[in-house]
Amino acid sequence: MTSALVLGVAGCANYMTEQGSADTQPAADLGPMDAASVPRARFMTAQQYANMISDVFGSDIQIGTPIPPLMRSPDGLLATTAGSVGIPGGQLMQLQRTATSIAHQVVDKGDIGKELPAHRSYLVPCKPKAENAPDDACAAKFIRSTGRLLFRRSLDDAEVADWVGKAREGTGHLKDFYAGLASVLEGMLIDPMVLLVVDTTEPDPARPGQRRLDAYSLASRLSFFLWNSVPNDAVLKAAESGEIQTPAGRARVVEMMLASPRLEHGVRAFFDDMLHYDQFDSLAKDGMVYSRESGAVLKDAREQTLRTAYDHLVVRNRDYRALFTTRDTFMSPALASVYNVPAVPGWAPYSFPENSPRKGILNQISFLALNSHPGRSSPTLRGKALRETLLCQVVPPPPPNVDFSAVEDPDANLHTARERLTAHRANPVCAGCHKITDPIGLAMENFDGAGQYRTSESGVTIDASGSLDGKEFNTPQGLADALHDHPGLPTCLVKRMYGYGVGALTTDVDKPQLAYLNERFAASGYRVPDLLRAIALSPAFGNVAERPAKPLPAIKTTHLINSQGLAAPGSVAQ
Repeated sequence: MTSALVLGVAGCANYMTEQGSADTQPAADLGPMDAASVPRARFMTAQQYANMISDVFGSDIQIGTPIPPLMRSPDGLLATTAGSVGIPGGQLMQLQRTATSIAHQVVDKGDIGKELPAHRSYLVPCKPKAENAPDDACAAKFIRSTGRLLFRRSLDDAEVADWVGKAREGTGHLKDFYAGLASVLEGMLIDPMVLLVVDTTEPDPARPGQRRLDAYSLASRLSFFLWNSVPNDAVLKAAESGEIQTPAGRARVVEMMLASPRLEHGVRAFFDDMLHYDQFDSLAKDGMVYSRESGAVLKDAREQTLRTAYDHLVVRNRDYRALFTTRDTFMSPALASVYNVPAVPGWAPYSFPENSPRKGILNQISFLALNSHPGRSSPTLRGKALRETLLCQVVPPPPPNVDFSAVEDPDANLHTARERLTAHRANPVCAGCHKITDPIGLAMENFDGAGQYRTSESGVTIDASGSLDGKEFNTPQGLADALHDHPGLPTCLVKRMYGYGVGALTTDVDKPQLAYLNERFAASGYRVPDLLRAIALSPAFGNVAERPAKPLPAIKTTHLINSQGLAAPGSVAQ
């Protein structure tokens, strides 16, 4: 028996459907008509799983951390890695324990003395005739409505009957209707087709001989892209009716999704992924060097930038490039002590004054602290992050056996990072890469490894001059202005966001689609909601490309047995 769950693009083939529905050809101004993406299967991220449970059952259901962190793909996004990961057996058991806990919370009867909610009173849409005996009609009602949301499609009669049989078996064994229902819900929550987001396809009426995502897969792709969660009832109804497959229907659904409060979850998830903020989960600073940099500060630093991004880009609908020059942000009491500004209770809007060195998210604690060492700043890490994360440029890794002593254990006469890096670049092997990173990173040396402002290092005034691809500047604010004007800044966002939306690395095949999106993004004044709309409505978002000639391994999973001894339907014994 295998101890890991492995998936690949070819796993989608196991769940292909042959469905057809009338459709009309999308309008020409939505993008290249023949652009397409490869169907794939991928794991939900931990946040997507948490959002699903919250959206289906309510935010007071506790889930812990059922899904382990993912590894990053070469393009820098976790979302495009989730199609080629394995989960060891021990973590599968953690998923099962989480499913058990969730299921029991959903059907619990509450505790008046402890003021615990009786979840069953509103999450189970009926009451059994007797709590100690099976009730197939009530079980079917719960299974059909809940399964539709978890599986992101309607369950057919045979599937419902199968789950109802499991509920009857569990109730008979445990002498408790709700315990039997919990065993079924647990089985659903560990079912591969809930844990995996699988693209299923159908013939495309508008392109004879070609395929497209079926309505349910299109609904899921839209929902995970825009909301970072499962489709709600309204989106599923548009899939069930086939409306989502028409240009007008998809446009209506997308506008509804863009207007929903759930959009905040989707936008924040994208920027959290793009900026590598998952690394905050393990980030720590040397307390002897940075006494103010507590865990609360680092947590709030991540939150500050995500709040700033959503407010700037969606609430105010401002130019994406200005995110790197804006002085408007949010402040918490923990951050105020590091920024040396007055503290107010809770989170509050805050604008740095015009004479402040803080300008844009590049000069916020999140970017500065994340791209530094535990006890010192790092112009090289900061410059590398700017180029790779924000400009989609590749910085080669350092060659083996590089001597870092000039940086890590510097000569007493080398007072500043600029002086130490100058000595380090005396090694010609290192000079090439450092020419790419250091002229940018050194412009941020007025901020130490914790993101606190300083004017000198070791008693020597810091020289914050630098250049970015021919644009010279003398201050961190100058770097912010240069980045704002860099043509690679918006094109990189387009590449990242499109790859994030379709869940795949972009390749040369995607160039026409990316060129179209770049043109639309510029024409909109670099407004992110317009870019989200353009991606979601483009033919490429729903069209399916041909599969690789060499098939990849199909989905495999261990045979999971839930806490009541019942195997989850759909799991495959190996």
